[in-house]
Amino acid sequence: MRKRFVPEAFNLFKEGYGFRRLGTDAMAGLIVGIVALPLAIAFAIASGVKPEQGIVTAVVAGFMISVFSGSRVQIGGPTGAFVVIVLGIVNQYGYAGLAAATIMAGVLLICMGMARLGAVIKFIPYPMTVGFTAGIALVIAASQCRELLGLPPAASGGFVKTLCLCVRDIAAINPWAVAASGVSLGVILAWQRYNKKIPGSIIAILACTAAVHLFDLPVATIGSRFGHMPTGIPLPRFPDIRWDMLPALVSPAITIAVLGAIESLLSAVVADGMTGRQHHSNTELVAQGMANIVTPLFGGIPATGAIARTATNIKNGGSTPVSGVVHSLTLLVLMLFFGRWAVLIPLPTLGAVLLMVAYHMSEWRHVVGLLRSRQGPDMLVMATTFGLTVFVDLTVAIEAGVVLAALLFMHRMADVTEIRHLNRELCDDNVRKDLVALPPEDIPDGVEVFEIQGPFFFGAANKFKDTLRIVKKTPRVLVIRMRLILSIDATAMQAFGEMLEKAMREGTRVILSGVRPELRMLLEKAGVVDKVGADYVLPVIDQALDCARQYLARRSER
Repeated sequence: MRKRFVPEAFNLFKEGYGFRRLGTDAMAGLIVGIVALPLAIAFAIASGVKPEQGIVTAVVAGFMISVFSGSRVQIGGPTGAFVVIVLGIVNQYGYAGLAAATIMAGVLLICMGMARLGAVIKFIPYPMTVGFTAGIALVIAASQCRELLGLPPAASGGFVKTLCLCVRDIAAINPWAVAASGVSLGVILAWQRYNKKIPGSIIAILACTAAVHLFDLPVATIGSRFGHMPTGIPLPRFPDIRWDMLPALVSPAITIAVLGAIESLLSAVVADGMTGRQHHSNTELVAQGMANIVTPLFGGIPATGAIARTATNIKNGGSTPVSGVVHSLTLLVLMLFFGRWAVLIPLPTLGAVLLMVAYHMSEWRHVVGLLRSRQGPDMLVMATTFGLTVFVDLTVAIEAGVVLAALLFMHRMADVTEIRHLNRELCDDNVRKDLVALPPEDIPDGVEVFEIQGPFFFGAANKFKDTLRIVKKTPRVLVIRMRLILSIDATAMQAFGEMLEKAMREGTRVILSGVRPELRMLLEKAGVVDKVGADYVLPVIDQALDCARQYLARRSER
């Protein structure tokens, strides 16, 4: 385990860095910066904030993530995963509420990294990730319907409200906007066949922007909707946060932190697969946290590692954090010297770009794969998180998904745990094949042998009690074979204690068999060994049965 949080940028310069590598990284960073510009603007607009706030986020957060990341090639900035949650927070609490939630999420991410929870994030269930990602993609696609059709702006709402408003205003469709969005989609799709390194979104934006203004087409643009775009990064200032709203922002902040952690670590894992290197997840979480604390001071929105931009960085030769820094500087230069031209970009074209982003986010092949697997619990988790994301709220979807996945996991573990009545099963030839199984004649009369296999936790406690009720006649000796217990929790320990008390009341001697050293320590701490008696806690079943015979013999002599 890594003991220190050392960013990869620091390790890089300890190893040495040459001019040849600098040239390759600079070219990769330049290309990624150009690619990131329209995406940053599009994500900001879709999130309900100003276009320049997306660029500021890509510049500030992108720079910090590259410098402090646990991955050498991570590219940070605004992503589609945050669009739904950011839009909801802005609509309800305004930008001040979003800034507060983002800073809180940044603190949470740093705490997660310092607590070394980077590996724990990897245990987020795959069906849950697929469900809310597909849900986010559908909501993003629906939110762009008005831009794609050229409909006038309307109050933002949920998925159903958005579609209903589009249907209501269908008569106001702008055919020029439909043509612009259609051409943009066509260019993006066609360009992908000829050039994999530079996304078709750049070509579509350049071509459609030129066409709209050359022919003076009546299509909404960034300038007509949002007015003048600043050509610089604002000075840092603390947001005007209302402290009374902070309790209500805890849940959204947790959602931002969880989403940021999942997205950044997924991006780092993808980068590892492409480069053959290994990222440091805890350092990555700390870097993401730092970026999300600082970015709102400049008016930015939540940021995380961007999978598509990171992959573009690697494909163009980026191999160190320098390419990420160059990407941020490129965006800054574009904003300073060419920002005023960004107001000419047609909104239908940005809508087409976001539609393609939503398509790639949806991972529909993974959805189909899960449906074909016919795994009921996995399908339930995916469907629940998908439905709640689309029709209710992303925060609720993640909370419900985690709880549901945990409950189903516990149910599965309870099913895995077996409580076996060996007096009956030892007559079965399949059981007799077990090297440590004994012939049924070796079990004395009046002795009942039960075996616990698997994790013995609260989910299996009732199964343990129910299985013991199989024996109708009170046994003189009860042998509990524990060699295959993988773990035990407090609830199972309580059930075990209740079984001991009942046995003592009925005069039944309890003998424990196959108790491993670490399990014995837990039983001693819980007082179970004292109740049973140390002489009746034995390592193997042979000794336990010999002990039972001796006990029965002593009892018959009385």
